[in-house]
Amino acid sequence: MTALATRLVDELRQSILDGLLVPGDKLPSESALEKQFAVSRTVVREALSRLQASGLVETYRGKGTFVLTKPTGQPFTVEPGGIRTHQDRLDLLDFRIGVEGEAAALAARRHTAAQLRSISGALSDFGAAGQSPRAAIEADFAFHRGIAIASHNRFYLDLIASLGASMITMPQTRLAPQDGVASAAGFELVGEEHLAVFNAVSAGDAQGAAAAMRTHLTNSRLRLSPHSPPAAAHG
Repeated sequence: MTALATRLVDELRQSILDGLLVPGDKLPSESALEKQFAVSRTVVREALSRLQASGLVETYRGKGTFVLTKPTGQPFTVEPGGIRTHQDRLDLLDFRIGVEGEAAALAARRHTAAQLRSISGALSDFGAAGQSPRAAIEADFAFHRGIAIASHNRFYLDLIASLGASMITMPQTRLAPQDGVASAAGFELVGEEHLAVFNAVSAGDAQGAAAAMRTHLTNSRLRLSPHSPPAAAHG
């Protein structure tokens, strides 16, 4: 199944590279892709999920999947295995503070109603994640990726997509039962910081969005510091 999904991903990527599908185009329906490539619905969904994770397409419930950007020939990448140490995670947050603040400012100026709904959905998913670290990380990443998409600058999106969910930090204390109270408090703080970014973007406040994003990522860095109390350190 994985090999079939990889083949479908390669086919669709090539169609985007060749200009047969351009940003804004709607991909064929899942059933049409099944017939065209003689694969199962599961394979189609896996391929679309990979394309979405790489920032090439976005799926809107009830509307379909649309091309976002043309893949670059030599994208910036950070392999998950390359983020090995605690200092690597701190350095990555330093890097993101300088990048994502500007992406949030652009998102405040350029977002669409559909993109706001997508970001809002990620906020809701994060709030509902509770004690599920995997769901929280996925929703957290979806939030930051949604801001990058709303910036309408493919370089921000390419960067966030290449980093992937590995850019989201979560120390082991987040998983420890004895730290439940502190972890829950930290989790709520992260949600409040995300909401502050969203509110500024939604209001079209570019300076406020940049400041809120920088504050959020700076706080994430502080929460990840060895001297911080045990808490969620999502970014």
